[in-house]
Amino acid sequence: MQIHSSLRLLPVLALSAVLAGCATSGPSLPVPNVPVAAYRDTIDLSGKLAVTYQKDGQPQRLNGAYTWTQRPGSIDVEIFGPLRQTQAVLHVTPQAATLTLNDGKTRSAADIDTLTAQTLGWTLPVSGLRDWLQGHATDAQGKPFSASPANDNVVTRDGWRLRFAEWQGGKAPDGTPVPMPRRINAERSASATSDELALTIVIDPAA
Repeated sequence: MQIHSSLRLLPVLALSAVLAGCATSGPSLPVPNVPVAAYRDTIDLSGKLAVTYQKDGQPQRLNGAYTWTQRPGSIDVEIFGPLRQTQAVLHVTPQAATLTLNDGKTRSAADIDTLTAQTLGWTLPVSGLRDWLQGHATDAQGKPFSASPANDNVVTRDGWRLRFAEWQGGKAPDGTPVPMPRRINAERSASATSDELALTIVIDPAA
């Protein structure tokens, strides 16, 4: 059973309400107008995820939640449905990627982007998200990009249009106040090798 057939599709207004509610809750730490903190290999995040994609020429919309556990050399992602039921578990290393669906079946591939596109029907760009969730990216010219509240959008080297649409206050490892992404809008146009896709990622405040 594929995840896109088991997640409930929600009307656009309901989906917007869910994301809006997520994006306005949480602690009200100040958001300094400086670039995000340096990239970290170890992070633990959770939040909400909304996806708009094409299936058989028709737009499909779904929403859910996720947890993201990143360590040097590995990333683990769990995707939940609207009722918080586990829909898929992903494990990614530099050598391979595995995806286990809620029916217990496990699939493997050399890279997670291809694996999610084939299994879920839409691409979860884990290779990009490891940077985006922390406010970093590689721009269309191949240069490093670090977002800030005043510099909040970029087109990536692989064609994603990113906007860091909302921010929350956080702290760097040394305690320095820094901005952290709260809501990220990511869009990709259709091409010869990929379908049109839009993601909205909401990141919960750090514990």
